[in-house]
Amino acid sequence: MNPLDHLFALQQTRRQLFGRGAAGIGVAALSSLLRRDVLGETVLPATTMGEAVPHLHFAPKAKHVIYLHQSGAPSHIDMFDYKPEMQAHHGAELPAEIRMGQRVTGMTSGQKAFPVAASQWKFQQHGNAGTWLSELLPHHGRIADDICLIRSLHTEAINHDPAITFIQTGSEQPGRPSMGSWVTYGIGSENQNLPAFIVLISQGSGNKTDQPLFSRLWGSGFLPGSYQGVKFRSQGDAVLFLTNPEGLDDSARREMLDTLKGLNQTAFESVGDPEIETRIAQYEMAYRMQASVPELMDVAKEPDATFALYGEDARKPGTFAANALLARRLVERGVRFVQLYHRGWDQHGQLAEHLPKQCKDVDQASAALVSDLKQRGLLEETLVIFGGEFGRTAYVQGDIKNPGYGRDHHPRCFSVWLAGGGIKPGMVFGETDDFCYNVVRDPVHVHDLNATILRCLGIDHEKLTFAFQGRHFRLTDVHGKVVKPILA
Repeated sequence: MNPLDHLFALQQTRRQLFGRGAAGIGVAALSSLLRRDVLGETVLPATTMGEAVPHLHFAPKAKHVIYLHQSGAPSHIDMFDYKPEMQAHHGAELPAEIRMGQRVTGMTSGQKAFPVAASQWKFQQHGNAGTWLSELLPHHGRIADDICLIRSLHTEAINHDPAITFIQTGSEQPGRPSMGSWVTYGIGSENQNLPAFIVLISQGSGNKTDQPLFSRLWGSGFLPGSYQGVKFRSQGDAVLFLTNPEGLDDSARREMLDTLKGLNQTAFESVGDPEIETRIAQYEMAYRMQASVPELMDVAKEPDATFALYGEDARKPGTFAANALLARRLVERGVRFVQLYHRGWDQHGQLAEHLPKQCKDVDQASAALVSDLKQRGLLEETLVIFGGEFGRTAYVQGDIKNPGYGRDHHPRCFSVWLAGGGIKPGMVFGETDDFCYNVVRDPVHVHDLNATILRCLGIDHEKLTFAFQGRHFRLTDVHGKVVKPILA
């Protein structure tokens, strides 16, 4: 026996020991799975680089997802959920039978009064279905017949971090895989030269000191690291250190990577740590991205008509409009999951000043993205989602006599819209009460929304699981029902 191998065996950690032992168990399990496949049972083995669901559970309608997350929670009352009855109660105390003693945040719990604040903006009907939309969103009127507006989404989380963690990962506690990670773990990617899961972030024009965004929101949690999202930067290299350093050409880079791959492969054969395989795959992906990313990020060749559609902000890297255009270019190239985050929606104060700026940031570009995908024949296979982590209160935060009042967090009802891949267009689903405070018809929980997104991709949310710490985890935990009425 090689004395070095003997020394290594003695120095193994408990995790390494079980990791190496799992390889032998895996062979036995694989033979069992193959036998069950022969018998005609459904088998969902996982591979190192994705496609844990090689045979989809349903015929997929969507191949790609573009998630336009509005971080900070947009005011659904002022944008999507028209409540003319609130005008008659403006300035009056929110009725006790509406609030029903429900909890409020620490930011308004000390208020002596909870006066109702009707929307300051006018609403108008759009499309064949007559969908009511705020004047803050004039361009959304063009896509009213292409979107499904859900007005009855609700969540348990009442503060930002647990709420955004919940809607993105299915748990209020940090550490779970993000939705993009679950999707790429399940069905992989169509493009081997770009990451399957890409993240783009923009800062809004409203609240410039809004909630921070943590990388764990697009992290892979307990899934292998190869499924985590890759954040693209808007300045300099889209991905740090992607460009060869001065004096190093492509052939030298290739030679270095081949040598490093050999060393890592030797380590993997000795230790059996799957994260080493992830590292090998990431080095190779980075090498391919040296050619694919610069071409992707160069929007100069887009025709002027594209910038007329998305708005001139699409020429400015890092804006929401520029990221929306990049999202279209990414799905054109086969990227599975594109996650946009637009910050600045947390209007605890200065609602009248900040909300119009936020809406202007996203209105034209969001509508343009849907229209652009549609005219290119991509909307049918791309699911677009627009929404935040919860809604805003019908009562004011602050003094209603002060023009600078805002709205507090409201988890009991809020609005999102979906378009494309498998979603019924031109419809409104769900209803809230006259004060936009409680859901009164067709409630949709966050788990239901996530289950429906997976269904559009051909995945049964109850069957996409990962074994970790003695149990099988999934995006929807032990909850979630597909919202079938909104499926095309």
